[in-house]
Amino acid sequence: MTKHFFLIALALLGFGIEAASQSDSSAVAVPDAVSPTVVVPTAPALRFGHIRYDSLLHAMPEYGAMEVRMKQLRERYNEEIAYSELAFKRQFAEFLEGQKRFPENILLKRQRDLQQAMERSIAFRHEADSILRAARTEMERPVREMLNQAIRLVGIERKYTCIVNTDGNELPFLNPEASEDATLFITEKLILLRSGKR
Repeated sequence: MTKHFFLIALALLGFGIEAASQSDSSAVAVPDAVSPTVVVPTAPALRFGHIRYDSLLHAMPEYGAMEVRMKQLRERYNEEIAYSELAFKRQFAEFLEGQKRFPENILLKRQRDLQQAMERSIAFRHEADSILRAARTEMERPVREMLNQAIRLVGIERKYTCIVNTDGNELPFLNPEASEDATLFITEKLILLRSGKR
């Protein structure tokens, strides 16, 4: 949200400078033959690019490859979790079957074993979730870096004041005279970056 306030402030600043320059020029007396002409500089026009960041990210082949690797990793952890849960269910079934005939000391030991097995299973599930989140962040980092580099290069080349992300409908309107969709330029820049060019 702070970014949007910054953009609005920047636009208003440009508008204010332009309005001030117009009011200054109107306040200047009509030049006669002796007075020199006063030229008041106007503010440079602000130019924006706009994109849907998530759409660009998800369309990248590198992102698709990352999703495949994440799916494989998730499946391996899910297999281990399923194996752990199956072992717990088997242990629990054996406990229920024999609880009436176990002596008290064995019954208590089996209850402790079940409690520990359940805690281990829950801990492993939490650890797996944490590992998968960390793996996703690590795999996604170079993909985002590549996209961010393409965005920066296009922003400089197209002389944008900034490139705004329209994801989440936070900017429902952008004046087409002051902004343009930068998606195609960024897609082309990504192709060049993959080939080692800029």
